[in-house]
Amino acid sequence: MKLKIQLYYKLILIIILFINGLIIAAGIFPAVNLLYSTGNAKIKRDALKTRWLSRFSAIIKLQIAKEGELPELGTLIVSNHISWLDIIVIGQYLPAYFVAKSDISSWPIIGYLARQGGTIFIRRGNKQHIKITAEKMVWLLKQNNNIIAFPEGTTTNGAEVLNFHSSLFQPALLTKSTVQPVAIKYQGEAKEYAPFIGDDGFVPHLIRMLSLDKIEVNLSFLPVIASTRKSRNELSLETRDLICGKIYPDLPAVRELAINNPH
Repeated sequence: MKLKIQLYYKLILIIILFINGLIIAAGIFPAVNLLYSTGNAKIKRDALKTRWLSRFSAIIKLQIAKEGELPELGTLIVSNHISWLDIIVIGQYLPAYFVAKSDISSWPIIGYLARQGGTIFIRRGNKQHIKITAEKMVWLLKQNNNIIAFPEGTTTNGAEVLNFHSSLFQPALLTKSTVQPVAIKYQGEAKEYAPFIGDDGFVPHLIRMLSLDKIEVNLSFLPVIASTRKSRNELSLETRDLICGKIYPDLPAVRELAINNPH
Protein backbone atom coordinates (compact mmCIF):
# COMPACT_ATOMS: atom_id res chain seq x y z
CA MET A 1 0.00 0.00 0.00
CA LYS A 2 2.81 2.36 0.91
CA LEU A 3 4.56 1.64 -2.40
CA LYS A 4 1.37 2.41 -4.34
CA ILE A 5 0.93 5.72 -2.51
CA GLN A 6 4.54 6.65 -3.33
CA LEU A 7 3.98 5.73 -6.98
CA TYR A 8 0.78 7.79 -7.22
CA TYR A 9 2.52 10.73 -5.56
CA LYS A 10 5.37 10.59 -8.08
CA LEU A 11 2.88 10.31 -10.96
CA ILE A 12 1.08 13.44 -9.75
CA LEU A 13 4.42 15.29 -9.57
CA ILE A 14 5.32 14.13 -13.10
CA ILE A 15 1.95 15.31 -14.47
CA ILE A 16 2.49 18.71 -12.81
CA LEU A 17 6.02 18.81 -14.25
CA PHE A 18 4.76 18.10 -17.78
CA ILE A 19 2.09 20.80 -17.43
CA ASN A 20 4.81 23.16 -16.26
CA GLY A 21 6.92 22.15 -19.27
CA LEU A 22 4.07 22.91 -21.66
CA ILE A 23 3.59 26.33 -20.07
CA ILE A 24 7.31 27.05 -20.40
CA ALA A 25 7.48 25.85 -24.02
CA ALA A 26 4.26 27.45 -25.27
CA GLY A 27 4.21 30.63 -23.19
CA ILE A 28 7.43 31.54 -21.45
CA PHE A 29 9.86 30.72 -24.28
CA PRO A 30 8.07 33.01 -26.79
CA ALA A 31 7.89 35.78 -24.17
CA VAL A 32 11.60 35.44 -23.41
CA ASN A 33 12.40 35.63 -27.13
CA LEU A 34 10.45 38.89 -27.40
CA LEU A 35 11.76 40.55 -24.25
CA TYR A 36 15.48 39.76 -24.49
CA SER A 37 18.26 39.95 -27.05
CA THR A 38 19.15 36.73 -28.86
CA GLY A 39 22.08 35.94 -26.57
CA ASN A 40 20.28 36.73 -23.31
CA ALA A 41 17.14 34.89 -24.45
CA LYS A 42 19.22 31.75 -25.05
CA ILE A 43 20.73 31.99 -21.55
CA LYS A 44 17.24 32.29 -20.05
CA ARG A 45 15.91 29.36 -22.08
CA ASP A 46 18.90 27.19 -21.19
CA ALA A 47 18.41 27.91 -17.49
CA LEU A 48 14.73 26.95 -17.72
CA LYS A 49 15.53 23.71 -19.58
CA THR A 50 18.25 22.52 -17.19
CA ARG A 51 16.09 23.41 -14.17
CA TRP A 52 13.16 21.44 -15.63
CA LEU A 53 15.39 18.41 -16.20
CA SER A 54 16.76 18.72 -12.65
CA ARG A 55 13.22 18.60 -11.30
CA PHE A 56 12.49 15.53 -13.41
CA SER A 57 15.64 13.96 -12.00
CA ALA A 58 14.55 14.68 -8.42
CA ILE A 59 11.06 13.20 -8.93
CA ILE A 60 12.28 9.91 -10.34
CA LYS A 61 15.01 9.73 -7.67
CA LEU A 62 18.01 9.73 -9.95
CA GLN A 63 21.17 9.23 -7.90
CA ILE A 64 24.04 10.24 -10.16
CA ALA A 65 27.69 9.57 -9.39
CA LYS A 66 29.30 12.15 -11.68
CA GLU A 67 32.98 12.41 -12.48
CA GLY A 68 35.11 14.34 -14.92
CA GLU A 69 35.10 17.89 -16.22
CA LEU A 70 32.11 19.41 -18.00
CA PRO A 71 32.81 20.49 -21.58
CA GLU A 72 33.49 24.00 -22.76
CA LEU A 73 30.96 25.63 -25.07
CA GLY A 74 31.00 24.55 -28.69
CA THR A 75 31.69 20.88 -27.96
CA LEU A 76 30.19 17.78 -29.57
CA ILE A 77 29.36 15.44 -26.69
CA VAL A 78 28.85 11.77 -27.57
CA SER A 79 27.53 9.08 -25.25
CA ASN A 80 26.50 5.45 -25.21
CA HIS A 81 22.72 5.13 -25.19
CA ILE A 82 20.58 2.96 -22.92
CA SER A 83 17.37 4.85 -22.20
CA TRP A 84 15.43 8.09 -22.56
CA LEU A 85 16.70 8.63 -19.01
CA ASP A 86 20.13 9.39 -20.52
CA ILE A 87 18.80 12.75 -21.68
CA ILE A 88 17.87 13.71 -18.13
CA VAL A 89 21.10 12.30 -16.69
CA ILE A 90 23.32 14.41 -18.98
CA GLY A 91 21.06 17.34 -19.84
CA GLN A 92 20.56 18.64 -16.31
CA TYR A 93 24.27 19.45 -16.04
CA LEU A 94 24.80 21.58 -19.10
CA PRO A 95 22.86 23.51 -21.73
CA ALA A 96 22.94 21.63 -25.01
CA TYR A 97 21.00 20.61 -28.09
CA PHE A 98 20.22 16.90 -28.35
CA VAL A 99 20.30 14.85 -31.53
CA ALA A 100 17.45 12.32 -31.37
CA LYS A 101 15.58 9.85 -33.58
CA SER A 102 12.74 11.44 -35.53
CA ASP A 103 10.30 8.98 -33.88
CA ILE A 104 10.48 10.99 -30.65
CA SER A 105 9.08 14.04 -32.41
CA SER A 106 5.71 12.27 -32.67
CA TRP A 107 5.52 11.27 -29.00
CA PRO A 108 2.63 13.01 -27.18
CA ILE A 109 3.81 15.92 -25.02
CA ILE A 110 7.43 14.71 -24.95
CA GLY A 111 7.76 15.26 -28.70
CA TYR A 112 6.39 18.79 -28.41
CA LEU A 113 8.68 19.64 -25.50
CA ALA A 114 11.67 18.23 -27.38
CA ARG A 115 10.85 20.29 -30.48
CA GLN A 116 10.41 23.48 -28.47
CA GLY A 117 13.64 22.73 -26.62
CA GLY A 118 15.58 22.75 -29.89
CA THR A 119 16.16 19.00 -30.30
CA ILE A 120 17.64 18.08 -33.68
CA PHE A 121 15.74 15.13 -35.14
CA ILE A 122 17.47 12.71 -37.47
CA ARG A 123 15.79 10.25 -39.82
CA ARG A 124 18.02 7.20 -40.11
CA GLY A 125 18.52 5.84 -43.62
CA ASN A 126 17.46 9.09 -45.30
CA LYS A 127 20.65 10.59 -46.76
CA GLN A 128 19.05 13.93 -47.57
CA HIS A 129 17.68 14.28 -44.06
CA ILE A 130 21.03 13.26 -42.55
CA LYS A 131 22.68 15.99 -44.62
CA ILE A 132 20.19 18.59 -43.35
CA THR A 133 20.81 17.39 -39.78
CA ALA A 134 24.57 17.75 -40.25
CA GLU A 135 24.10 21.32 -41.53
CA LYS A 136 22.06 22.20 -38.43
CA MET A 137 24.76 20.74 -36.21
CA VAL A 138 27.46 22.71 -38.00
CA TRP A 139 25.51 25.96 -37.56
CA LEU A 140 24.95 25.30 -33.84
CA LEU A 141 28.60 24.44 -33.21
CA LYS A 142 29.67 27.62 -35.03
CA GLN A 143 27.37 29.54 -32.67
CA ASN A 144 29.33 28.05 -29.73
CA ASN A 145 26.57 25.68 -28.65
CA ASN A 146 27.04 22.24 -27.14
CA ILE A 147 25.47 19.29 -28.96
CA ILE A 148 24.77 15.91 -27.34
CA ALA A 149 24.51 12.92 -29.68
CA PHE A 150 24.15 9.16 -29.26
CA PRO A 151 26.13 7.74 -32.20
CA GLU A 152 25.03 4.13 -31.64
CA GLY A 153 21.79 5.24 -33.29
CA THR A 154 19.62 3.23 -30.90
CA THR A 155 19.38 2.17 -27.27
CA THR A 156 20.91 -1.02 -25.86
CA ASN A 157 20.55 -3.07 -22.70
CA GLY A 158 23.88 -1.71 -21.49
CA ALA A 159 25.75 -5.00 -21.96
CA GLU A 160 27.60 -3.65 -25.00
CA VAL A 161 28.39 -0.46 -26.87
CA LEU A 162 27.35 -0.73 -30.51
CA ASN A 163 29.46 0.59 -33.36
CA PHE A 164 29.20 4.35 -33.77
CA HIS A 165 27.74 6.04 -36.84
CA SER A 166 30.74 8.09 -37.92
CA SER A 167 28.61 10.56 -39.94
CA LEU A 168 27.60 12.27 -36.68
CA PHE A 169 31.23 13.32 -36.19
CA GLN A 170 31.47 15.19 -39.51
CA PRO A 171 30.10 18.50 -38.10
CA ALA A 172 32.88 18.50 -35.48
CA LEU A 173 35.48 18.09 -38.22
CA LEU A 174 33.99 20.88 -40.32
CA THR A 175 33.95 23.31 -37.38
CA LYS A 176 37.17 22.03 -35.74
CA SER A 177 35.17 21.49 -32.55
CA THR A 178 36.38 19.32 -29.71
CA VAL A 179 34.62 16.02 -29.01
CA GLN A 180 33.93 14.79 -25.49
CA PRO A 181 32.99 11.16 -24.84
CA VAL A 182 30.54 10.48 -22.01
CA ALA A 183 29.98 7.07 -20.43
CA ILE A 184 26.67 6.14 -18.79
CA LYS A 185 26.28 3.04 -16.67
CA TYR A 186 23.18 2.20 -14.62
CA GLN A 187 23.66 0.34 -11.35
CA GLY A 188 21.57 -1.70 -8.91
CA GLU A 189 17.98 -2.40 -9.90
CA ALA A 190 18.19 0.27 -12.60
CA LYS A 191 20.74 -1.83 -14.48
CA GLU A 192 17.93 -4.25 -15.34
CA TYR A 193 14.98 -1.84 -15.59
CA ALA A 194 16.45 1.33 -17.11
CA PRO A 195 17.11 0.02 -20.66
CA PHE A 196 14.44 1.31 -23.06
CA ILE A 197 14.54 -1.22 -25.86
CA GLY A 198 12.39 -3.35 -28.14
CA ASP A 199 8.67 -2.63 -27.95
CA ASP A 200 8.87 -0.56 -24.77
CA GLY A 201 6.37 2.30 -24.60
CA PHE A 202 7.30 5.53 -22.87
CA VAL A 203 4.45 5.60 -20.32
CA PRO A 204 4.80 1.96 -19.12
CA HIS A 205 8.57 2.42 -18.89
CA LEU A 206 8.14 5.69 -16.99
CA ILE A 207 5.86 3.95 -14.47
CA ARG A 208 8.47 1.21 -14.01
CA MET A 209 11.08 3.86 -13.28
CA LEU A 210 8.78 5.63 -10.82
CA SER A 211 8.24 2.31 -9.04
CA LEU A 212 11.93 2.10 -8.13
CA ASP A 213 13.11 3.57 -4.83
CA LYS A 214 16.07 5.09 -6.65
CA ILE A 215 17.81 5.01 -10.01
CA GLU A 216 21.57 4.72 -9.59
CA VAL A 217 23.78 5.74 -12.48
CA ASN A 218 27.44 6.48 -13.06
CA LEU A 219 28.05 9.45 -15.36
CA SER A 220 31.61 9.96 -16.57
CA PHE A 221 32.73 12.97 -18.60
CA LEU A 222 35.88 11.63 -20.27
CA PRO A 223 38.84 13.62 -21.66
CA VAL A 224 38.07 15.79 -24.67
CA ILE A 225 39.45 14.85 -28.08
CA ALA A 226 40.69 17.35 -30.65
CA SER A 227 39.05 16.82 -34.04
CA THR A 228 41.83 18.39 -36.12
CA ARG A 229 43.85 16.14 -38.41
CA LYS A 230 41.50 13.21 -37.87
CA SER A 231 38.96 11.47 -40.03
CA ARG A 232 35.44 10.93 -38.78
CA ASN A 233 36.13 7.18 -38.56
CA GLU A 234 39.15 7.84 -36.35
CA LEU A 235 37.10 10.09 -34.10
CA SER A 236 34.35 7.51 -33.97
CA LEU A 237 36.74 4.72 -32.96
CA GLU A 238 38.62 6.80 -30.40
CA THR A 239 35.50 8.00 -28.60
CA ARG A 240 34.01 4.51 -28.55
CA ASP A 241 37.26 3.09 -27.19
CA LEU A 242 37.26 5.57 -24.31
CA ILE A 243 33.61 4.90 -23.46
CA CYS A 244 34.07 1.11 -23.58
CA GLY A 245 37.21 1.38 -21.48
CA LYS A 246 35.29 3.25 -18.80
CA ILE A 247 32.22 1.02 -18.76
CA TYR A 248 34.05 -2.32 -19.14
CA PRO A 249 37.51 -1.72 -17.62
CA ASP A 250 38.14 -5.45 -17.06
CA LEU A 251 37.33 -6.58 -20.59
CA PRO A 252 39.88 -6.75 -23.44
CA ALA A 253 39.88 -4.00 -26.02
CA VAL A 254 36.78 -4.00 -28.20
CA ARG A 255 38.08 -1.79 -30.97
CA GLU A 256 38.45 -4.64 -33.44
CA LEU A 257 34.66 -5.00 -33.63
CA ALA A 258 34.28 -1.40 -34.71
CA ILE A 259 37.21 -1.57 -37.14
CA ASN A 260 35.74 -4.60 -38.87
CA ASN A 261 32.23 -3.16 -38.96
CA PRO A 262 32.54 0.61 -39.48
CA HIS A 263 29.47 2.81 -40.24
